[in-house]
Amino acid sequence: MSKPLEGLFVLDLTRVLAGPFCTMLLCDMGATVVKVERPDGGDDSRSFSPFVGDESAYFMSINRGKKSITLNLKTAQGKNLLERLIERADVLVENFRPGVFEKLGFPAERLREINPRLIYTCSSGFGHSGPMSRRTAYDVIIQGLSGMMSITGPDKDNPTKVGSSIADIFCGTFACIGILAALQSRNVSGRGQMVDVAMLDSMVAVLENAIARYAATGEVPVPIGNRHPSIAPFASFETLDGKINIAVGNDGIWNKFCKAIDRSDICDDPRFASNPARVKNISELMEIISEQLKKKGSEEWLNTFEKLDIPSGKINDVSDLFEDEQIKAREMIVEVSHRSGIVKMPGVPIKFSETPASISGPAPLLGEHNSEIYIGMLGISVQEMDALREDGVI
Repeated sequence: MSKPLEGLFVLDLTRVLAGPFCTMLLCDMGATVVKVERPDGGDDSRSFSPFVGDESAYFMSINRGKKSITLNLKTAQGKNLLERLIERADVLVENFRPGVFEKLGFPAERLREINPRLIYTCSSGFGHSGPMSRRTAYDVIIQGLSGMMSITGPDKDNPTKVGSSIADIFCGTFACIGILAALQSRNVSGRGQMVDVAMLDSMVAVLENAIARYAATGEVPVPIGNRHPSIAPFASFETLDGKINIAVGNDGIWNKFCKAIDRSDICDDPRFASNPARVKNISELMEIISEQLKKKGSEEWLNTFEKLDIPSGKINDVSDLFEDEQIKAREMIVEVSHRSGIVKMPGVPIKFSETPASISGPAPLLGEHNSEIYIGMLGISVQEMDALREDGVI
């Protein structure tokens, strides 16, 4: 069966994470993604540990299925070759700092002249407008500036970065969504457009209830550990032999939960009878629940809650995911054959009933597809290829 994006040609001028994550999603869904890299080392993440053999496991997990070509964009010949590729592309994705691609000779207006149907997608720290647009950004910087760190962690004195590089990941995801929307618009208008997605914007967009709470009350949200600011009990709890998560999302679940922990007496207690009351009296409530849960082990409690359909779960570490039956059933840890051996990585999270997405193959070696693209697509001769290589163009 074909994949949903088969026939789509994507030029990928990105590196490290936000941009490559976006193009990885497109590639998994069937797009042909040609990754354009510097001849002198390529994507920075090729040097990131850990390594499987001589290759970065980090790079392999984000660039699977793509084709790699080398191209020196600081040379006139390199720019000419890129123009020829742009003429054929549906989508171009870059994550240079704003201003850099323009200095190389490719402002948005020029790209539009080369290919009016091109979807030109920019992924950057701060976007292509605003006073901070040309600043360098990394995930931890954006997590701090966005307010995310101010609501994450055990308390207000310990602002904490989220464990995954979510500023990059959300930026890449939103860029992918933007590309798909722009392609649909092109189906109607016949014209391409620029898609500008910033890491900072992406993080602000996912702050959800923190923005709503401050806008409504004027109170600045602070970290509250694993509790929820608007729902209770909704947190991590210690048991006799470990910790588990419990999410009592409504009063119906609350009634079942009280019976499950042998505290039916608190079901109708005015302090806890409604969710607003439980949130208001959270300290007393947490103390009562914690006392009860420490009487039994995690597995026993989880079995009890599962039978009563009370949302709960263990707190897995990453190694647990590799053995989890639900993760296996959804094919979310997969094996990819690579030159260095079998590499395990996250699977494709979007499931299609008619045009299933899948990992197309391993990540490419640097310049692995030079001949396929330059000779096969652009019609360059072997002799021209050799000359370009000798001149440091590819």
